[in-house]
Amino acid sequence: MLCAEKIQRVLMAIMLSLSMFLFMSGQAQIAVVLQTFIILMILVWAFTDFCPSLWSFKKIFGSCEKKSK
Repeated sequence: MLCAEKIQRVLMAIMLSLSMFLFMSGQAQIAVVLQTFIILMILVWAFTDFCPSLWSFKKIFGSCEKKSK
C-alpha cells in the first residue's frame, strides 16, 4: 500500500514527466510554468521543512513512518 511519502515522490515524477512532454511537444511556456512551480515547492520544502502536498497526503493516506513500526 502506498503511503504519503511514496505518493508525493510518484506525483513529483509524474509532474516532471508531464513538463518534459510539454517541452517536447512545443508548449514550452506551460512547461516552464510547471517546472517553476515544482522548483518553488521544493525550495519551500528545503528551507522550511514543510511540504504542502506531503502534509495533505499524510492527512489522507498516513505516513510511511507509522506503517513501518
